[in-house]
This record gives sequence, structure tokens and C-alpha cells, in this order.
Amino acid sequence: MCHMYASTDPAKYECTTRSIRLQGLVTSVRLENEFWDILNEIAAGQGLTTVQFISELHQEVMEIRGEVPNLASLLRVACAVHQQNAIQGNVVQRSAAQPSVERLSQASLGMN
Repeated sequence: MCHMYASTDPAKYECTTRSIRLQGLVTSVRLENEFWDILNEIAAGQGLTTVQFISELHQEVMEIRGEVPNLASLLRVACAVHQQNAIQGNVVQRSAAQPSVERLSQASLGMN
């Protein structure tokens, strides 16, 4: 069983740091490349750039919670929620009644 995980390409768990502007301030986010790939997939599915998606998610969490104590952790959990939804066949489209970024943020915050 562990061979499946142990044989993962090291490039997937190599970290990359990107600068992102959130609410007018530049911040750096360091994530494993696999998470950046998933974020790119989520954003593309919503017709957004990755930075736009992260910015919208951040803004919605700020509106719901008043703060984002750990953006990198939020993004990793959002990726996990996205993967779980994809496995369950619950991939959310942007044209749904409730914006998918909001659904994802609520799911990652345990509000579903």
C-alpha cells in the first residue's frame, strides 16, 4: 500500500512560493506543487486565474470568519475538499445558484 505513495514523483511535493496580492497587500504563499496544480484546476473550472480564485476565497472567508489565520492551510484544505467533491461527483460549476468559491469556502470551513 505505501509503495503507491512512496513512489510519488518528488516534483509533486517540492514546494513553490508565489506572491499574491490580497486586499491590496502582497503576501507569499508556499505550497507543494501538487496543491498548486489542484488550485490551477479549481480556478480554471470556474473561469478564473489561480490568483483570482485565491483572492475570492480569501475574501469570502474574511466575510464569514473575519480572518484567515493560515492561508496556506486553507488552500490545502480547499484542495482536499475539491478532490473529495470530485470523487463523490459533486463538482460545482460556476453557473450554479450559489457561487462555487462560496460553496468551497463553506465546505472547507465545515459549514455544509
